[in-house]
Amino acid sequence: MSDAAAKRRARQTVNNLVLSLLATIGLVVVLVLIVPRDNTNHIPAVDAKKIAAAASADFGQEIVLPDLPKGWWSNQARWYGNPADKVPAFKAGFVGPENQYIGLIESFNANPTWLALQLDGTTLTGALPVGYRTWDIYTSKVVHEPAKTMDYIMVMTVNTDDYVLLFGTAKQKDFEYLATSLDAQLMEVRPNE
Repeated sequence: MSDAAAKRRARQTVNNLVLSLLATIGLVVVLVLIVPRDNTNHIPAVDAKKIAAAASADFGQEIVLPDLPKGWWSNQARWYGNPADKVPAFKAGFVGPENQYIGLIESFNANPTWLALQLDGTTLTGALPVGYRTWDIYTSKVVHEPAKTMDYIMVMTVNTDDYVLLFGTAKQKDFEYLATSLDAQLMEVRPNE
């Protein structure tokens, strides 16, 4: 066998490998392009007000929820009537049109330890007076990028042992909107607290 024939076969093997690699990449691209993708939201909206009303009837205490801005919806709402920590709480989540998120926890008969556990890893950085009440603002001691849902928490003490917490990744104006709505609702159902 000649030296030229061996070189030709070696080149042909490399050419065949390159061509098979290009064919494989082309096949993957075609598959990616023809496979349909579902771009819809897979998290269903829930009727938080209906769930809160049912929980209020069972618990015997009014649970308040904010009126949501246009384009916002609730992605979760649940009543925890007998949790392990013995602090009954209603939890809900709200999503905005640009994927902003604000979570809500309304607790009843909580103790200082419960509140401290909710605020773990944060420090008091300010206050926001809204209507008849003041919200304390807590921010995370560690700056996360992107922000985590418990990096910014607003706490309103309704009475000595009932709290409302707002937390999430939305803008300050969104938090203020929900805080104002909650204050107005609380004035209707618990005016003396």
